[in-house]
Amino acid sequence: MVVLMRVLTQRLRKSVGSTVSTRPRAVHSVAEDKHSSQIIMSPPLVSLDLPDVWAPNFSHSGPPFNRNQSNGQTAAMIDGKLIADGIRSRIASEVGRMKNSIDRIPGLAVIMVGWRKDSETYVRNKMKACEEAGIKSVLAQLPNDCSEDDILKALLSFENDPSIHGILVQLPLPNHLNEERILNALSLEKDVDGFHPLNMGNLAMRGREPLFIPCTPKGCVELLIRSGIDIMGRKAVVIGRSNIVGLPTFLLLQRHHATVSVVHAFTKNPEEITREADIVVTAAGVPNLVRGSWLKPGAVIIDVGTHPIEDPNHEHGYRLLGDVCYEEAVQVASALTPVPGGVGPMTIAMLLSNTLDAAKRAYDFS
Repeated sequence: MVVLMRVLTQRLRKSVGSTVSTRPRAVHSVAEDKHSSQIIMSPPLVSLDLPDVWAPNFSHSGPPFNRNQSNGQTAAMIDGKLIADGIRSRIASEVGRMKNSIDRIPGLAVIMVGWRKDSETYVRNKMKACEEAGIKSVLAQLPNDCSEDDILKALLSFENDPSIHGILVQLPLPNHLNEERILNALSLEKDVDGFHPLNMGNLAMRGREPLFIPCTPKGCVELLIRSGIDIMGRKAVVIGRSNIVGLPTFLLLQRHHATVSVVHAFTKNPEEITREADIVVTAAGVPNLVRGSWLKPGAVIIDVGTHPIEDPNHEHGYRLLGDVCYEEAVQVASALTPVPGGVGPMTIAMLLSNTLDAAKRAYDFS
C-alpha cells in the first residue's frame, strides 16, 4: 500500500509540471505564472488510475467475528439459478414467438482471444445457453498473440452481418491489446455487454435510458427485485470498482434510488463502511474478503466473486469461493447469494435478454 501511494504521489507531481513546489505557495500563484501554460492544477484523470490491489490482511481486518451477533438467525438463500432458469424459459418462449411470426431469431457473436480456462468456461456456458434458448451463436476464437487489427476485422464482419444482433468481446484481453480502442469500435446497437461509453454514460445520467445495461449488475439488481428486497432509500455498499461490475452496479443502484458508497483497495476502514449497509454487492476479486464482522445484522448480500480453489475431494478437483465468507455471513445476513449458483446464472440470463432486445429493435418486433 505504501508503495502504491508513493507511485500516486510521483504521478501527481509529474502531471502538474515543474511549477509545483513542496514549499507553501499562494493559492493564486499558478494563475499569475505567465511563463507556464498550465492553468488547472488537477491532473488528467487517467494519470490517477492505479490497480486495486487488496492488501493480504484486508480479509482479517476489523474485530473478530462474534457468533453471538447473529442472534441465532440463518440467512435465506437467494437462488440465482432458479430465478435465471425462469427468465431463460420466458426468453426461449419469446424467441419462439419471433421465429413463428417473422421467421427470424436473435444472433449473438462472441470474440475470444487466447485460451484462458476461465474465459473458455464462461464462453462455453454462454453458447450453451444460447442454444437452449433458440438464439444463434457464433464464436471467433483468436490466438493470444493476435493484433488489435485482427480483432477489429472480426468485429467488423459481425457488425456487417444482419443476422448478428449482439457482439460480445470476452474480457479480459491480453495486456498487449488496447481494450478501450476495441470496445469503442463496437456499435452501440450491438453492445449487448453494455460497456460502450455511451451506454455507460446514459446509465449514469438521470433521464437517460441506455440501450443495454451491463449483464452482471443488471442480474444483481434483478435478484434483489425478484427477491422482494426494497432498494429505494436503502444504504448500499459496492465493494470493488471495476468497469465491468463495480462501477455500473454503483450507477444502477443509484438509479434505483439507493444511497450508495463504494469500497475499494484504498478505502480506509472498509469494514466500518460496509457494516452500515442494508445491501452489500461485492465484486472485489478477493476470496473470503468480507467476514461476518463486516456485516450489519439483517443485511442482504450479493456476492459476485468466483474463485477456484484446489480441492482433491471435489468432483472437478476444485471448489468455488466467493468474496464473502459464507459460513460467517449466513449467521448475520437476512439473505445472500451462494457461490456458485447465485450471480453467475443471472449474468448469462441477462446476456440472453439483452440479445433478444437487440433483435427486437433490429426487426421492429414487439
